[in-house]
Amino acid sequence: MSRNLLRSLLAVPLLCCAAHAETGLPDGSGKEILQSTCAGCHELGRVLHAGYSAEDWRTVLHMMKNVGAQISDTQLETLVAYLAENFPERSRPQGAIIPGPARVSFKEWTTPTSGSRPHDPLAALDGTIWYTGQMANALGHIDPTTGRITEYRLDTPMSGPHGLVADRDGNIWFTANFAGYIGKLEPGSGKILEYKLPDPNARDPHTPLFGQDGILWFTVQSGNMIGRLDPKTGQIKLANLPSPRSNPYGLVINCAGFADSCAFVHRLFRAAAARPASQLGLAGRLCWRGNWVGPSRRRRSWRGVPLRH
Repeated sequence: MSRNLLRSLLAVPLLCCAAHAETGLPDGSGKEILQSTCAGCHELGRVLHAGYSAEDWRTVLHMMKNVGAQISDTQLETLVAYLAENFPERSRPQGAIIPGPARVSFKEWTTPTSGSRPHDPLAALDGTIWYTGQMANALGHIDPTTGRITEYRLDTPMSGPHGLVADRDGNIWFTANFAGYIGKLEPGSGKILEYKLPDPNARDPHTPLFGQDGILWFTVQSGNMIGRLDPKTGQIKLANLPSPRSNPYGLVINCAGFADSCAFVHRLFRAAAARPASQLGLAGRLCWRGNWVGPSRRRRSWRGVPLRH
């Protein structure tokens, strides 16, 4: 998700365009603040049709402040009160409790940075949890035993970390959603390395995943690409998907070393083999590709998508 798309889709229910500022907003001390802090020309309907508790409105406002909204702490609290009063949380249907032997408990941790929008949790082998603080420009680390949370601030402002994955040495790799690079955090030293994507059209790196051979694969959602990074050399190769505007999202590596991605055009794509098909005993094999635009599946031979520098 690009920075502009993020600002239009994520937590901007509080921001409005000055051209629409006089239509539909109830009177109150927060109305003028809301109008004057309009930062992205967002539709007024995002406020009129929203409904949150005071706590959730405060989180939304902090998310916007984290990405540059010019608002003081005093104004923020005034807005929280105004929004919670005029756009309160709507009632939700009660869940049905089904009798059975299963017992589930939930525990929550509050992140150090309010409005950080914690994303993509990763369970490490030592029992701790990593996450990306997308709106706080940080990676977070939770020790569930002690409840201690450590945040690692990224060097590049507005990186927008999204997905993350650990390598065999315990380093944490992440996709910089807003800034177009792949990052590596060395937890021991706190050092962060950045691998800039070589194509300016490679916007919105999304889901990273390691193959069996140590190669890092990743999706580039808005750029409509699949990429691979060799951690030994830092070399990055990218492949354009055959269907325009596919928006590749999730990613898995199958047992044969192929990187498979799901896309928002109701298709599955196979990017390429991590090793030649002949070495895997797959030469001449057929694979399936789901195509849910129509009622049928298609069976086809796969030659891979050529990767480029």
